[in-house]
Amino acid sequence: MAERAQPPHPSRVTRRRLLGGGAAVAGVAGAAGIGWGAASATHREHDRDPGLETVPFHGQHQAGIATDAPASAAFVGFDLNPGLDREDIIGLLKIWTDDAARLTQGIPALADTEPELAQRPARLTVTVGFGPELFTVAGLDAERPAWLKQLPPFKIDQLDPAYTGADLLLQICAEEPTTVAHAVRVLSKHVKSLVRVRWVQRGFRNAPKGQTMRNLMGQVDGTVNIAPGTVDFDRLIWDDGAARPWLAGGTSLVLRRIAMKLDTWDELDADGRAITMGRRDSNGAPLTGTTEFDEPDFAKVDQYGIPVIPPSSHIARAHHAHDTERFLRRGYNYDDAPAPGQVSNSGLLFAAFQRDVDAQYLPVQARLAEFDALNQWTTPVGSAVFVIPPGVPAPGGYLGQQLFDAAARQR
Repeated sequence: MAERAQPPHPSRVTRRRLLGGGAAVAGVAGAAGIGWGAASATHREHDRDPGLETVPFHGQHQAGIATDAPASAAFVGFDLNPGLDREDIIGLLKIWTDDAARLTQGIPALADTEPELAQRPARLTVTVGFGPELFTVAGLDAERPAWLKQLPPFKIDQLDPAYTGADLLLQICAEEPTTVAHAVRVLSKHVKSLVRVRWVQRGFRNAPKGQTMRNLMGQVDGTVNIAPGTVDFDRLIWDDGAARPWLAGGTSLVLRRIAMKLDTWDELDADGRAITMGRRDSNGAPLTGTTEFDEPDFAKVDQYGIPVIPPSSHIARAHHAHDTERFLRRGYNYDDAPAPGQVSNSGLLFAAFQRDVDAQYLPVQARLAEFDALNQWTTPVGSAVFVIPPGVPAPGGYLGQQLFDAAARQR
C-alpha cells in the first residue's frame, strides 16, 4: 500500500487536382475551499486576477472535459512499475486525489517543496485516465470497457513509441504555464516509487473569449463541437453506467499527436489551403458559406458541376456520417525544439472525448486515414487511449474509487 510523506512562390492546388487524387491520397477535507489569496467576490470583473480563479475539484465528473479549454496543458503518460498490485494502485490514486484537490484550489500539496507556486491556481484542472494494461495489473479485466484498447494501425500513422500508449494519464490544464509545470512536477514526484514517466506532451492554445482557437497551420480548429451542458453532450460524452455501473459519469479519451509539415504547407496559396481544408483560413467559413459556423453544403456544385467543397477535403472526410459519430474535440498546439538544421517541430495534440471509442471515434478516423487531402501535410506520430473514470463526488473519496469498490463487492 502506497504511503506518502507529510510536510517562395506559392504552389497552386486546384479542386480538380484534389478530385483526381493528386494532392493526397487520503483526506482532502478543507481542500475544496477558497485558495490562498483568492480574489474578493466584490471585485469588479475586470479587476479580478485570472491567476487566482479556481475550478471545483469535486463533482460527478472529472474537471478538464466540460471545462472551458485553457491556454496551457500537459499530458503525462505513466507506466506502472513491476510488482505492483491493486492496493498499490489505490494508494497512488489517493495521493493524486489529495494533491489535485489541494492544487486546484490554490493550496500547496502535502510535502510541496515550492508552495509559493501553488498560490496561483489559474483555473487548474487535473484529469486522470486509465490505460488498458492497468486493468490487467489490478486484476480487473472483467471491468475493462470493450473499447479500451489501442487504436488499430492506420496507413497514415508513423507512431513513435515515445508518444504511444501508457498505463496511466494525467491531463493537467491551466491558464498559466507555471501552474501547469508545478502541478506536473508535484503529481509526478509524489508517486515516483510506483510509476515511471513514459512521455510528457505540452501544448498551448490562444483565442479571444468565445472564439475558436487556431492551429499552427493558421486554421480555425474545433469549429464543429458538442457544447457542454447540452442533451447531446450528456448523451455522447458521459457514460450512463448501463454496461458498467462503475463508469457512470466517466468517459474516454483518445490522444493523438499529429505532426505538421509546416515548411511545405507554407508553400500553398490561400486557394490551395481552402480546398484542402474545405474552409477559408481568413475566417474559418466553409467554402459554401460566409461565416465560420455556417453549415457546410457538401452537395453544392459550381458551374462545371464540381463540388464546391471537395469530397477529399478535410471537413468532408471528418464530417460525421451518423449522429453517433460525434465527439468532443480539445486541441492544443505544440512547438517543441526542432532537430539540428530544422526550423520547427510543431503540430497538434488532438484530444477526443466520447463515451464509446469504437462507435464514435473510429469510423471518423478510418475515413481520414483512407483519404484526406490534409494527410499530405500531417502525420500521426503518437496515439493512446484511456478510460476517464467519474469524478470524486465529495471529500473523503478518491479518483477511480467506483471501479475498485465495484470489484471489491464482487469478491
